[in-house]
Amino acid sequence: MEQRSIDVIPDDERHGSPRSQFTLWFGANMQITAVVDGALAVVFGADALWAIIGLLIGNLAGGAVMALHSAQGPRLGLPQMISSRAQFGVYGAVVPLVLVVILYLGFAATGTVLAGQAVNQILGIAAAPVGIVVFGVLTAVVAVLGYRWIHVLGRVSTVVGIVGFTYLAFRLLSANGLGTLIGLKPFDGATFLLAVSLGAGWQLTFGPYVADYSRYLPRATEERTTFHATLWGSVLGSQWSMTFGALIAAVPASGFLDHQVGFLGDLAGGGLVAIAIYLVIVVGKLTVNCLNAYGGFMCLLTAVTSTTRSARVSRAGRIAFIGGFLLVSVLIALLASADFLGNFKNFVLALLMVFTPWSAINLVDYYLISRERVDIPALYDPDGRYGRWNRVALVTYAIGIVVQVPFMAQTLYTGPIADALGGADVSWIVGLVVTAGIYYPLARRTARPPADMIYPAGALTG
Repeated sequence: MEQRSIDVIPDDERHGSPRSQFTLWFGANMQITAVVDGALAVVFGADALWAIIGLLIGNLAGGAVMALHSAQGPRLGLPQMISSRAQFGVYGAVVPLVLVVILYLGFAATGTVLAGQAVNQILGIAAAPVGIVVFGVLTAVVAVLGYRWIHVLGRVSTVVGIVGFTYLAFRLLSANGLGTLIGLKPFDGATFLLAVSLGAGWQLTFGPYVADYSRYLPRATEERTTFHATLWGSVLGSQWSMTFGALIAAVPASGFLDHQVGFLGDLAGGGLVAIAIYLVIVVGKLTVNCLNAYGGFMCLLTAVTSTTRSARVSRAGRIAFIGGFLLVSVLIALLASADFLGNFKNFVLALLMVFTPWSAINLVDYYLISRERVDIPALYDPDGRYGRWNRVALVTYAIGIVVQVPFMAQTLYTGPIADALGGADVSWIVGLVVTAGIYYPLARRTARPPADMIYPAGALTG
């Protein structure tokens, strides 16, 4: 079981290479929820070809933001969200932390619904709660063991995902020629922007925990290497899955929307091959669900320890945090599995309102204001350099959320500007640009970054 949590990883415990970032994020994105995300772009009106192009643009744009967070890991040796204390203050960072935990609970729950269906298919049982509970237990075991095991799972998921999804794509295109699936509808700006938003939103949701999985890399690891390994692993894995989903959704009367897991089993040809595909689904979902549980644990611990000044947690505490997180996510999965597809679309787009302003503030501060200089001991001290609350960051964060509302296009609410754009949702772009534009000049006048990077005693070996 991993010993570290939100404390700094000392140099003598660093290990691995950026290649592990590629396999982790590729494997985490070669999974059925990404397939559903790609299918949504077609389901809601886009031609498969334009949906694929829009998803690629969104994945690249959101992936670049996400990978910039990942590049912080080797230098800081910290989980992602505890570094937010440098922008929001030790207590102030709890605000985005609470929102992040709530949203990751939703992400874990929606993924557990699909994974539970695959487990039930493997076991040959019809009782939905069984598969959901079994999958929750599997997630708990790997998440409790921690960092090394999650990376091992990422490598396994990469291999089985490539084999499984290549086979499924071959089966799909053998039964339906590519020319019959693309170019069926003219270009439509609103649905194209929806596809871009779905791709970008998918990537941006990894931002608050992506550095959790690069923080053990040697401190001398080049930022650009970590950036590119994370970027291309995540973009290629997600784009592969989403492209497959867009093509599936383009098949007339495919039945994919009625039973996503069962559809992939039938596409595989049934029998033992279908069982193998269900295992691919479970492994892929297990990888990303462990990220949600492990990242959720880090966020919960960061929030709780803001007042205790603690940087460590016992094994029993670790199990309790992760177990509690997963228990709640399983309960949500059991209670909220109806109308999964429509709810998932709204959920993904709603995530952008919270994640984009946080990303803008964190990246602007780290790369442009502090210039990669952080007083790490002060992150654990409410009376230290970063204080309890940073009003500039908190007010900017609130503005960054509110300013997106007129640009939202969702089932429950469509903003006036989004309506004027034909239902195109560009709120995430507005959130990034406006938040960065407000925060940068204000933070330049108020921030007090250290002259050099400050590590705690004993963290460095050379």
